[in-house]
Formats: sequence, structure tokens, C-alpha cells
Amino acid sequence: MPEQRRGLPRRVAGEPWPPAGMAIPGRIESRAASASTAVMSSAPEARDASPGTGRVPPAAAFGAPSATASPRSPAAPPGRRVGLGQAAAAREAPVASPIGRRQGLGVAAMPREDLPSVSETVPVTIPMTTPSAAPLHMAPVKRRGRRGPLGTVDAVPVLAAILAGALLLIVVASAAVLIVRMLLFGSSAGAAFLSTFPGTSELPDWVPVGQPAWVQWQHWLNAFFIVLIIKTGWMVRTQRKPSAMWQPRSGRGTKISIEVFVHVFLDILWLANGVVFWILLFATGQWARVVPVSWDVFPNALSAALQYLSLSWPAEDGWTNYNALQVLAYFVTIFLAAPLAAVSGLRMSPFWPTRAARLSRVYPVETARRIHFPVMLYFLLFIAVHLILVLATGALRNLNHMFWGSDESGSWAGFWMFLLGIAAIVGGVLALRPFVIQQLGAVFGKVGR
Repeated sequence: MPEQRRGLPRRVAGEPWPPAGMAIPGRIESRAASASTAVMSSAPEARDASPGTGRVPPAAAFGAPSATASPRSPAAPPGRRVGLGQAAAAREAPVASPIGRRQGLGVAAMPREDLPSVSETVPVTIPMTTPSAAPLHMAPVKRRGRRGPLGTVDAVPVLAAILAGALLLIVVASAAVLIVRMLLFGSSAGAAFLSTFPGTSELPDWVPVGQPAWVQWQHWLNAFFIVLIIKTGWMVRTQRKPSAMWQPRSGRGTKISIEVFVHVFLDILWLANGVVFWILLFATGQWARVVPVSWDVFPNALSAALQYLSLSWPAEDGWTNYNALQVLAYFVTIFLAAPLAAVSGLRMSPFWPTRAARLSRVYPVETARRIHFPVMLYFLLFIAVHLILVLATGALRNLNHMFWGSDESGSWAGFWMFLLGIAAIVGGVLALRPFVIQQLGAVFGKVGR
């Protein structure tokens, strides 16, 4: 009889359990004994089975030992653990049960010559097990952060990068201010340069002085339209699904999104205002204030830029003459950026002739897109710098020039008019909602899905 495996003692300094010579049948042997009893009860039915009926005899027909065998199989080698299906009683488990139930065939300890042939075996359905969960070391690691266009971004590294960039910018700007101040005000060459080019070019005597009323109105309308155009342009660029479609009442034109319609509608108003501004500008002689009239505008513009950088503002007298840097900025905005925005916008608009194949090849829509978006960024930069300089170089006087038509520096009239204009612009931006723009589109065409 094979040696009985013994475990830990049940009391301190006791004998290992079970004691030597004591046989305790386990769970497997108990189940096997129950199976053996079932086999013996169904043995008469198995004896009556004939080979030609297709019925499969129980395990006893294969020459398995009887149910009176010992709980542990004598065929198992000494010292070897015997699992389910290798015990003697397990070999006697029935196999003629319905297909799909787990079968105790017990063929592990059966002699090879006693194994049934292929034609006598019963197909057994092996239940599929559910794949276990992934190992712990292969589980996905959850990263904390915000979801952005490039994926999950950790907040701490981004914040550290922003702070480091801001600190670097402050250091570089401070160094630039110190260097420029040393060059302009700490050397004879810098003093001579400022004396020759103070930052302002002389204007002819026939140029008018002051800001007439039409300039004030044109200035505010231009600001109103350009802000709404930037807002609607960003809506067109970022929209995924139009809120509605617009089409001319005649039904001949192509359907466009309502956002594109309101953007084009505002473009037309802005261009009409610009045409009126150009006409009045050249009709009244005010063009000489925003168009360079001599080549010394370039060194004077450099001088004005260096003075701004040194935090020692150049002399401001916008009522009579802008400094050279302002003249170049206004000239680029009025005569270069605005026409580029109009021409590139026309190429992308529904007003572009679809039959002009040769013109479309010369001026493809991809080129217009490459021009239109950078021009919008330029307008944003111009507006930001313009507002900063207006408020930092004598806010009340500058606001009186642009919104009240006066050269007074102590009056608050221009300031209140400025606030009123800003409120109107903000109201226009907030009014750009789907319901409002659909009502606007219904006035000039058909709005639908």
C-alpha cells in the first residue's frame, strides 16, 4: 500500500496529521464511491446492451475493477498523487449519459489493449471556459490628465512648461529692455540716431489736422464688423454640422450652411464700409496720414520701435501726425491685409464662378485658405496691440480723438462713447446664435435643412 501523505500537526509539538496507519478518504474518493454505486445499480441494463444497437456500455464493460476496490487505486505508482479520473471508482463512472454532461471516462489507468475503438466511443462536449482576466501586470494603467487634440495630456508637465516659458519670456524681455536703453541713451551713437530720426516723418502742409466725424464712424463700424467676421469665421472653421442650410429664394444657387451665409453677409458689409472709407480717405486728403510719403519713414519706424521697446514712449500726437511705426501698421492693414482677406474670402465663397476652370487652376482654393487664416491672425494681433497702445499712451486723449473728435486730454466723453461702442460689439457677438442667424438668413433667402 502506498505511503500515506501526512500534513501539519493539529496541536503544538504534536504528531503530523493524519496519524500513521489511519486512512481518511478524501472528497475525490467519496464522489468516486457514489459514482460506483450508480454504476452497480445500472449494471443489468448495460449487460443487455448489444454491439449492434449503438448503445455504449458503462465503464465496467471496458474491464474496469468492481466498486469494492480500495479508495486509492493500486495501479497508481507509490508516492504519486492521484487526481480525478484516476481513482479506481472513477474509472467505473457511466459514459452513456446525455451528450454535454461532464463524463468520468476513467481511461487514464486503463490498459491500452482495453481501450474502446473509435467507432465505439461517444462524442463528449467539453464545456468552454471563459477566458480569465488579464494579468495584473498587463492591465491598462489609468493616466490622470485632460483629453486634448493630441491625446491625454498630464496637467503638471503642461503647467510647468507654461511657467518655465513665461519666466524665460520675462528674462528675455528684461534683457532686451536693458540692452536697448543702453544703446539709445547710454551711447553717443544712440543719441545721434534719435536726434536724426525721432520716430515721426514730416507731413506736407496741405494735410488736414484732426479726426473728422466720418473717420470716427468708419473706425467704429470697421471694428464692429471685423470682430463679428472673426467670430463667424471661427464658427465656420470649427463647425461639424450646420445648424441650418441657406439658399437664394430663386432656388438656383447652391445650398450653403447658415454660418457661411452670415459670414459672407458680414464680409459684404465690411467691404462696403471699406470702400466708403477709401473714397472719403482720398477725397479729403486724409490718406497722407496713413500712407508713407517719404523714405525716411523706415528709419523713423525703427526708432519708434526701439523707443517702445525701451519703455520710453515716443512723442504721441495722433491729432496731427502718427509716428512712423503707426503709419506703416495702418498702411499694411488698410491697403494690404484687407484686400488679401477680401480676395481669399471671395475664392472660398459661393460667389466664385464655378465655370471659370482656367481661373480656378491659376488661383486654387487651397492657396486662398493658406492666405485667409494667417490674415485673420494678423487682424487679431493688430487689434490687441492697437488697444494696448491706445490705453498705455494717454487713454483719455486717444479715446477723445477716435470717439469724440476732440484733442482734449481731460474729458471723459470719448471714454464713455468707447464703452458704448464696446457694449454694442459684445452684444453683436452674443447675438450670433443659431436662431438669430436663421432669422437673418430668412430675410434674404430660404432657410431649411
